[in-house]
Amino acid sequence: MLTLLSTLLSFLMGGLPKLLDFFQDKADKKHELELARMQTERELQMLERGYVAQAKLEEIKLEELKVQTDADKYASDAQTKGAVIDAQKAEMQALYQHDMSLNEGTSLWVKNLRAATRSLITFGFFLLLCFIDLGLIIYGFTHKVEFTELADMLWDSNTAALFASIIAFHFGGRAFGK
Repeated sequence: MLTLLSTLLSFLMGGLPKLLDFFQDKADKKHELELARMQTERELQMLERGYVAQAKLEEIKLEELKVQTDADKYASDAQTKGAVIDAQKAEMQALYQHDMSLNEGTSLWVKNLRAATRSLITFGFFLLLCFIDLGLIIYGFTHKVEFTELADMLWDSNTAALFASIIAFHFGGRAFGK
């Protein structure tokens, strides 16, 4: 259960901006629907009073307002997205510059080791997990342990949580970085 919860939570956090955009879009549509309802009520009131010419003028003004609102909305969305992208670019540039400054005066093998840290940690834990499982398999076969009991020893909830954490550590940063 812990494995499923941690894996699900890891992947849902990547979709959080999309979820927030969905609620923002829903609120925008509700606002637009309210504006359309108010416009319809106003037109009906003006028609009842016989102000047809005034209604046409109001319709033109409302159409201009809609065009301006749509243009502002799209410009605002584009500016917001552009600002987020620019901030992410600046953050990545700062991280890269910091990494380059750490590499100054170091040997090539230290640079390569620093670049391979995430992969080495992931593969190291994976190989350790495989080594422990292989030891348990050998132990189980030499002591004539039943398959179901051996399977429970090899893959319990703690092992599943550890394996999910290893995979999420390695691939999670790559998926959300894209």
